[in-house]
Amino acid sequence: MPENPSVTLPGTVEKVIPSIYANEAGTAEISVNTPYDLYREVRIENTLTNESGDKVSLKPGSPVEVTVAAEAESTTVQSSVPFSQKTQSLWWPDGKTLDPKTRVFRHPL
Repeated sequence: MPENPSVTLPGTVEKVIPSIYANEAGTAEISVNTPYDLYREVRIENTLTNESGDKVSLKPGSPVEVTVAAEAESTTVQSSVPFSQKTQSLWWPDGKTLDPKTRVFRHPL
């Protein structure tokens, strides 16, 4: 059976937030190494299962890997056309175009 499409990113456990309820697991905040500032933190329940089947928790400062996987039916094949070439063809009915270098709209003269 083919493997589902996925991406794995390195990360670090920044902090562990304890639960306010004794019977619930805390939360681990993971900083993912990505160039997008708004999408760097991920919070998950801080309960994992090791190879022996025991429940374990992450420690602050621990290196981790964050994997995102999807069913093949939930994905599309990316175009091989570079983004800069795609933006050259963007236009609006009033004649504005998007300059691919500056990402600024240009009005026709």
